[in-house]
Amino acid sequence: MHGSRPSSASGSLSSSLNDPRSLERAASALRCLPFRQAFYQLLSAEAISSEELQQRADQPQLTFSPLGSDRAEDHFIWLIRVGVLRREVDGQGLTERVRLTPMGRELLERWSAEIPRASLLERLRHGLRRRWPRL
Repeated sequence: MHGSRPSSASGSLSSSLNDPRSLERAASALRCLPFRQAFYQLLSAEAISSEELQQRADQPQLTFSPLGSDRAEDHFIWLIRVGVLRREVDGQGLTERVRLTPMGRELLERWSAEIPRASLLERLRHGLRRRWPRL
């Protein structure tokens, strides 16, 4: 049982579990939302809450535009729904803090530098899908 997992990055277990449509929807969310590559790198190392993000002195290096905690939380919830983030769990259950999922890590491997920003048309489509998911 110990050696049954694929060892290559391209044949990883998470790649086989994430269908292409889910990956593209999540990649679109990464390009459309106001978070920089540095934000996701931070989440790969530690969990953070929307309140903590708002209070960080380095928020300009983590986001493309200033975010209040409520707006950041809305974005966190969407990224949880598309599979990029998950809530951190402690001894009491789920917390307000979020972490990167394996799918999120896989998507970030696509970009060695900053995540490319979406076009206006892609941002409009993303906004519609986010507000009316059945469209």
